[in-house]
Amino acid sequence: MMRTRPLKVALLGCGVVGSEVARIMTTHADDLAARIGAPVELAGIAVRRPDKVRDGVPAELVTTDATALVKRGDIDVVVEVIGGIEPARGLITTAFEHGASVVSANKALVAADGAALHAAAQQHDADLYYEAAVAGAIPLVRPLRESLAGDKVNRVLGIVNGTTNFILDKMDGSGAGYSEALDEATALGYAEADPTADVEGFDAAAKAAILAGIAFHTRVRLDDVHREGITEVTAADIASAQRMGCTVKLLAICERAADGASVTARVHPAMIPLSHPLASVREAYNAVFIESDAAGQLMFYGPGAGGSPTASAVLGDLVAVCRNKLAGATGPGESAYTRLPVSPMGEVVTRYHISLDVADKPGVLAQVATVFAEHGVSIDTVRQQGKDGEASLVVVTHRAADAALSSTVGALRELDTVRGVASIMRVEGE
Repeated sequence: MMRTRPLKVALLGCGVVGSEVARIMTTHADDLAARIGAPVELAGIAVRRPDKVRDGVPAELVTTDATALVKRGDIDVVVEVIGGIEPARGLITTAFEHGASVVSANKALVAADGAALHAAAQQHDADLYYEAAVAGAIPLVRPLRESLAGDKVNRVLGIVNGTTNFILDKMDGSGAGYSEALDEATALGYAEADPTADVEGFDAAAKAAILAGIAFHTRVRLDDVHREGITEVTAADIASAQRMGCTVKLLAICERAADGASVTARVHPAMIPLSHPLASVREAYNAVFIESDAAGQLMFYGPGAGGSPTASAVLGDLVAVCRNKLAGATGPGESAYTRLPVSPMGEVVTRYHISLDVADKPGVLAQVATVFAEHGVSIDTVRQQGKDGEASLVVVTHRAADAALSSTVGALRELDTVRGVASIMRVEGE
């Protein structure tokens, strides 16, 4: 039997995502009620600019006093889609204190302060759900937190930022440089006017922190994630990858150490073989590859951003949280029992592609090979091209620690025959 008294929902933020959440809650009200077991009522919408025209949003629900809205006492669920650290953190904490559960799309806040938010939710017997914080419509948080709860996840490897994937895909397909591809992404609305969060890897790093924490049952903060963006990726890097049968992607990589004693989390551009499933992820799409003991290899693919896809994830969480409210229960909270340390980037072992500008004369290759050998980095392949006294030397290593590679590159720069290090890129997915 369906309960007749509605569950009341407060919406914080009514931009691209928030307005779509409000629209779906209104137009699909009957379906949501049937799935939940009770009607859901949009009780208020907190915004910064009340005079802005918002199609389909009832004007009488709009308020600029977000604090008063979450303090009302009759709100069952607060949906937070305003982003940023403050005032979002204070509003979420206040919501818990006044008996509401929270659904959030705020990756930056969850990555930076997830442990404290989970603790506050537990203290007040409330839920904190954030599927939309990681990859738009792609279900990742719930499969990791619930479907794979009985399994041991060893690796999460993914493309979790659509803007950077669009830029790199255009560079790969057309031979365009970074600036040209970024201009196209901006013109099409895939990149913000200030694309720093995307192209410098901040967005992907926040998502990596969340995914690593859930996958490995340990606390991983944003500061624990090694981060590199795509601004230094050149058309020459893309061409080198193509010659190797690879493509370049900005990857979020979360790994459990082979001995199980630590984890790593990192975001950086990498070459991956065209045979890898992630290589075929085009344009602004996202995909995440998960490796676990029992389930083996799983891949999740779909639109990772945008109003409708993100709203889909928010509404999925809203249904789950409302069901919990009716049952007088809460869903899974933070699971950090393993307390594994996060290893620094220097200890990460992977393959490398290094492009050197060198003098075109006898003995250069021998000098370079000697430096690699002295630092314990084994060479897999070498390719050399040159004319008119100048040459390029491309070295692909076997797997080596990041610290060993860094010391190798430092020594290479001291050679008189090495004019400069044109690029260094990791090779993943093999």
